[in-house]
Parts: sequence; structure tokens; C-alpha cells
Amino acid sequence: MRLFSAPVSPPPPDPRSDLELVRAINGGDSTAFETIYYRYRDWVVRLARRFTGHDDDALDVLQETFGYVFRKFPGFHLSAAMTTFLYPVVKNLSIAARRKRTRQAQFPDEAGAVDPVAPTGIDHEAGRAELATLLAELPEGQRDVLLMRFVDGMSLAEIGEALAIPEGTVKSRLHNAIASLRADPRTARYFEL
Repeated sequence: MRLFSAPVSPPPPDPRSDLELVRAINGGDSTAFETIYYRYRDWVVRLARRFTGHDDDALDVLQETFGYVFRKFPGFHLSAAMTTFLYPVVKNLSIAARRKRTRQAQFPDEAGAVDPVAPTGIDHEAGRAELATLLAELPEGQRDVLLMRFVDGMSLAEIGEALAIPEGTVKSRLHNAIASLRADPRTARYFEL
């Protein structure tokens, strides 16, 4: 059973910042939690789909993520961007969901099975298949940083905070990932001016 059911239409946009919404939730304003949910649900689903490779698992991760966030109240203190707080939650829940699906799979060629190292959420059409293949070949740390920066739009500081690594390490991983993509003949054309 899902905790959240989508109303006919989401509430109107709320001009309050995430910090103001967190304060309101701590003060008992249930509509503020709904605003946070609608503000970040699509981002959480995209990220979870990328990690799990499965739409149903991504929706389950969405449910579990906001259940986890809900249990943090009252008393939750947001000390970073909401995406920085949510990223490790979504990643860990997605990894657990992927492991569960793998354990439950009866046949190795089951429809919907995911290669655990292949990036998900990437358009695998002909023009991007080579890029997806090369992304899968990158070390996990480089791939995560690259996707967080350019797909999720997170800043270097937010990435460092979400992964609990120094910003210099984020820059190094990002630089090495881009250098690998640029050097590979399969993707070099994407970097031409």
C-alpha cells in the first residue's frame, strides 16, 4: 500500500524556500510536507530509476524515501540543499531494491533484469548507445559524480556533501570522467566544438 496517492492535480506552487517549508512542517503544517513531496518527487523517481533500472522499483523507492523523510519530523533540521539530503537516501534505498529484485529473480534472463553496472535512465537510442556503453565502463565513483553534475544538476559542493567526500575529490573524479569520455573515439565527437 502506498502512503501517498496523487490527487487529481498537484497543489499550486509554493513560493516558500525548502528551509521555510521544513520549519513549517516542524511546526505542524502538513501542507508544507505535501509541497516538499511534489517539489522533489519527479527528481527522486528519475534518480531511483537510474539506480534500479526498473519503474516499479523507482516508485517503491519514492514511497520509501518520503516515508523516511516524514519520520524525521518533527525535529528535522535541513543543513544543506534538499537534493543533497535526499541523494544518499534514494541511492541506498535503490541499491536495496535492486538487490531484492535480484534475489527474487527466478531466471537470469527475466524481462526487466538490470545489469548492475549499467547506468539507467539514459536514452538508449542509436545516437546515445555508445555514450551509455562508455558510461557503464567508467568507475562507479566517476560515473556517479558525472551524472549528479550533468543529469541531476547538483553543484560540486552538493555532490561532495551527498557522497561525503571532499570537493577536491569531486572535481578530480569529474575531470577524470570527462577526460575518459573525451579520449574515447566512440564519444569524442560529443566534445568537438
